[in-house]
Amino acid sequence: MEETLKLVVIGAGSSYTPELIEGIILHHQELPIREVWLVDIEEGREKLHTIAELSKRMIAESGLPITVVQTLERREAIAGADFVCTQIRVGMLEARKWDELIPLQYNVIGQETTGPGGMMKGLRTIPVILDICKDIEELAPDAWLLNFTNPAGMVTEAVHKYSSVKSVGLCNSPIGFQKWLSEFFGLPMEKIYAEFVGINHLHWVSDIVIDGKSKLQELIDYPQSYKASNVPFDSWDYRFLNALKAIPSYYLSYYYMTDAMLAEQKEAAATTGSRAEVVKKVEEELFELYRNVALKEKPKQLEQRGGAYYSEAAVLLMRSIYNDSRDIQTLNVRNNGMIDFLPDDASIEVNCMVTKQGPLPIPLRIIPQPIKGLLAAVKQYESLAIEAAVHGDRDIALQAMVHHPLVPSVTVAEQLLDEMLEKNKSLLPLFH
Repeated sequence: MEETLKLVVIGAGSSYTPELIEGIILHHQELPIREVWLVDIEEGREKLHTIAELSKRMIAESGLPITVVQTLERREAIAGADFVCTQIRVGMLEARKWDELIPLQYNVIGQETTGPGGMMKGLRTIPVILDICKDIEELAPDAWLLNFTNPAGMVTEAVHKYSSVKSVGLCNSPIGFQKWLSEFFGLPMEKIYAEFVGINHLHWVSDIVIDGKSKLQELIDYPQSYKASNVPFDSWDYRFLNALKAIPSYYLSYYYMTDAMLAEQKEAAATTGSRAEVVKKVEEELFELYRNVALKEKPKQLEQRGGAYYSEAAVLLMRSIYNDSRDIQTLNVRNNGMIDFLPDDASIEVNCMVTKQGPLPIPLRIIPQPIKGLLAAVKQYESLAIEAAVHGDRDIALQAMVHHPLVPSVTVAEQLLDEMLEKNKSLLPLFH
């Protein structure tokens, strides 16, 4: 009898879920998922129902033998799972809104995964994810946990440190850049090797190799020579990139162009609203589409949501683990000496060969000298924030906040921490 797989999606009321369902349908031949359990909490019941109904219509249209089950009973869903995907948002978009707006009042970047906002998201999320891990340890000890929940690197590191669950963190940023490279060079993704070095939302591409030749300099020169605006790194200063000899991820603009990004955020908050408020409107429009009983496929508008390719990354990872594919994917995994100036138990974002035993990190060829200080500093902040989240410790939380490179002083850190902990009171039982 053919082996069949059970997938559990926790936080399935997310607007991203139809993309995951689309991936499951497209790759069904290599990834024989027969049961998809969609799980959410009481507050997400209505969205969960809408997603489950759309998922059933998409699967019926495909003619594949896949059963969809929607439930608020997490433990029932996890029992016997092969793969568990977590895509939760503790406190919903309302909590994200304050993560973004409160820091701006102190002239600090307000962003959902970077700086004080990202720290609050980590404090809210890590205890909930570790709770889910206890259920997996008990009810599905062989399952793989694929985590998209941000801050993905911190969540993954917390799971590695405080749980025995087999876990990998995922982000859509590397796959998005690889797709852009594929289009730019007119080659399939597997013909291009881009070396990623760093941690989640703080990585650099230190080389791009095609047919054994480095194309990095050609790419760095390109926006300069063509004044191109369709390049994901066209806003970077050319002199800086040329001296750095690497391409930073978008999230590094919060560190390298703090003044411009802060001004942009303040302007947005005063006009269109914070990113959370914008996303809320996009989500409302998406769910309006999802409720249409004639809709039987993922709508194009989903790509505007900001998380394009998340689910593709997840389905590719499941497929590669299941088939022992040994292809290369950029993932969040345990460091184990790969970046020698970071702790072994740190979570890093690097290229890995994906096997049935999980991802094996590929040794790095180039770690640009100038990036080491910032990378070590942010990783130190992350490690402190994880400890604070697990133990509900305000002293450690203050040290994490003070030592984040985007926080300008101890005074600001203390005020920010107190105000943000108070705002999140109902979502941070360990701190209160």
